[in-house]
Amino acid sequence: MELRHLKYFLAIAEAGQITAAAKKLQIAQPPLSQQLMQLEEELGVKLMHRGPRSIHLTEAGIILQNRAKQILELTDATTREINDFAMGMKGTLTIGTVSSSGAALMKDRLSEFHKTYAGVKFEIHEGNTFMILDLLNKGIVEVGIVRTPFNTTDLGCRYAASEPMVAVMTEEHDWNPDQKTIPLSDLKNRPLIIYRRFEQLIHDACMKHGFEPNFFCKNDDARTTLHWANEGLGIGMISRSALSLGSNNQLIVKEIMCEELHTRVAAVWLKDKYMSSLASRFIESFSQAADGVTPQ
Repeated sequence: MELRHLKYFLAIAEAGQITAAAKKLQIAQPPLSQQLMQLEEELGVKLMHRGPRSIHLTEAGIILQNRAKQILELTDATTREINDFAMGMKGTLTIGTVSSSGAALMKDRLSEFHKTYAGVKFEIHEGNTFMILDLLNKGIVEVGIVRTPFNTTDLGCRYAASEPMVAVMTEEHDWNPDQKTIPLSDLKNRPLIIYRRFEQLIHDACMKHGFEPNFFCKNDDARTTLHWANEGLGIGMISRSALSLGSNNQLIVKEIMCEELHTRVAAVWLKDKYMSSLASRFIESFSQAADGVTPQ
């Protein structure tokens, strides 16, 4: 049984027609039908029921379909891994990162990684967490840097330290200048400016503490929250590390004492998919930085 036989079989199974599969593979139909017959003769089982307009897999065909996918994925992964080894630690690492963590990523992760692996180039895609996860699923990026909460199904994850959310405001909105930390209940009835993807998280936390939040402005970027708060339009709620994303000279910062509003940055990748040596080393570097270990 050759790899090309498995590729042909999968193409037919996915297309549901030999004619359609032949067109996709850019080969003639008769040779493709002959290859399928040879595979069935070699295995001694019927793999497909041929109808007038479509084909259907037999039970044996379903088993082979699952195994063929695994075999071809493993073959592809092995080829790419050997190529990685031949190239050494060079090439381009594709990373997707959320805007609320971009500055911290550049300072604490990529800089250290670049010092260790100077031959590596980078391709960075920015967006919100959902956009980054979509890029990851589509194979456009190999590693995503996202912020909790997110659905971890089918993902491998390495987390940085948990951090609190903070309330940022100008002096006119500061109801108690002596307070550096505040309970969440202090934000009741105040005009809140929030990053939209935190809406449910913040709403649920507020409801748990006995009040419904007054969302004055919802936006799609932590930098917008900082800008609006800096203009005195309301009280911004952001993760503490996002303070470095914009001008906040006029802002007063108060840590919100609420366990439900702690978030973490995470490096994520797709489980059961090939990961390049570059990506593996970056994940390792990310984990060491999160643990306070200097990469060697």
